[in-house]
Formats: sequence, C-alpha cells, structure tokens
Amino acid sequence: MKKAVFFDIDGTLMDCLNGITDIRPRVKKAIRLLQANGDYVFIATGRPYAFLNESLYNFGFDGFVLTNGAYVKVKEKCIYKECLKKDFVRELMCNFEQRNIQYILQGETYSYIKDEYKKLHSFYDSFGIPKKYLQSEYDSEKIETYKIEMLCDDKNGIDYCLSLANEDYDYIHNIEEKSFELYSKSNTKATGILKVLDFLDIPVENSYAFGDGKNDIEMLSTVGCGIAMGNAEDYVKKHAKKVTDTVQNDGVALEIERFIC
Repeated sequence: MKKAVFFDIDGTLMDCLNGITDIRPRVKKAIRLLQANGDYVFIATGRPYAFLNESLYNFGFDGFVLTNGAYVKVKEKCIYKECLKKDFVRELMCNFEQRNIQYILQGETYSYIKDEYKKLHSFYDSFGIPKKYLQSEYDSEKIETYKIEMLCDDKNGIDYCLSLANEDYDYIHNIEEKSFELYSKSNTKATGILKVLDFLDIPVENSYAFGDGKNDIEMLSTVGCGIAMGNAEDYVKKHAKKVTDTVQNDGVALEIERFIC
C-alpha cells in the first residue's frame, strides 16, 4: 500500500531566518527515496502559492496543501478550494487601512500587496519570498482571498488583530515581528490532507506529516503518524507520535530513513 507524506516548510524543510533557504541535500535524497518507492510526497503549508520559491516549484512534489488547507492541489489538479467571504475581506481592508495595518491578500496563484507597504515587503524579503507572483494593482472585488497576513506597528493595530479570532477565524501571532496570519477555522492543514487522502484512496494510517508550528498541530494529530521537529515548541510536540531532530540537523531525513522507508 502506498504512503503519503506531508511536509511543512518553515522550521521543517527550511529555516530561512537562519540561513537554510533550500531543502538540504540529505533531506532531498530521503524524499526522493520515498518517491522511488512509489509513495506520494506533498507540501502542507500556511504559505500561498506565491510564497513558494523556485526550488519548491521545481522539486517534483505530488501536490500542495496551501494557505492552511484552503487551497489543495494534487499534481496540477485543484481538488478543493474555499476562499474567504468577500464582504468580510472588504470590512477587514477598511479597518486595516484606518489603523495603518499593512496587509497582503493571499490568492490562488497571485498574492496582492500594495507597493507602499515597505515594511511588509521587507519582512517577506527576509524569508526569501519571490516577487514573481506578487501584484500591487488589483480589484479586491474580482480576486479570491484564501488567507490574509498583517503587520502591525502599534498597540492599536495589534489589539484589533487580536480581536479577530472567533468561532469562524483564527490567527497565528508572532509577537516579536508584530505579524499575524488570519485564516478560516473551517480549513486547516489536516482538512486539506484528508481531502488528498480521499482523492488518492490512501487510508489515514498510511499517512505521515512533519511540522513544527501551531498550524501543524491538527495535521500532526490527524495523520497516521505525526512527527514533530526537534526545534518545535513542547506544546506542538505533545500532539505528535514521534519527535525527530531539528531542521538544522536534517530531522526530516533522519526519520524517513529510520522509520518510513
């Protein structure tokens, strides 16, 4: 029976802030071994398509669970998508602009960010986010938004962003960087993964996932075997069945070599 293995990006396959801007050679080799065995390999990320660099585009993954499960592709086929409601996005944009909150609307292929949002552009530059699929000219009524990221300069903006969590929406907050990711609770990496498994007719017990962050918790506890990175926080590790080494020490490769293959 074939297996399906899902990989987070930041803190799992890469660590851009600490100089790991590509999948390390040993990890590439281990993932290729899975493919050689006939197993499927997927990216499962909070990033939109526009935030994937060329090495991820061209690696040959079997698909992508993007924007925390709001957009899912197997090969070149979209098997699921659910955008945020346009009236909700419209209201957010108005409130962001009143509070000087810089934001980006993350879409299907392109993501949309104003040229004047210099701090947010600089923030993405630090992660090596490519510019190829970023657009500054857009009509918000004609685009679909799957996730929104924000950068706040002051307490007023931070307090507003903190207030957005409710029964329908949740966020990830990086206190040091004053950044937020806002997404629908109805879509997670776990729901996206389950859609992939159903599409490929692979039982859950034959699925694996690697991750390190808050938005990885559901997928780690949903797949057959969730594997937390050694650099994950303890509250993430407790939701995994296994804990491997850090991204810096090729933790993904170590666990594939000794456990999955």
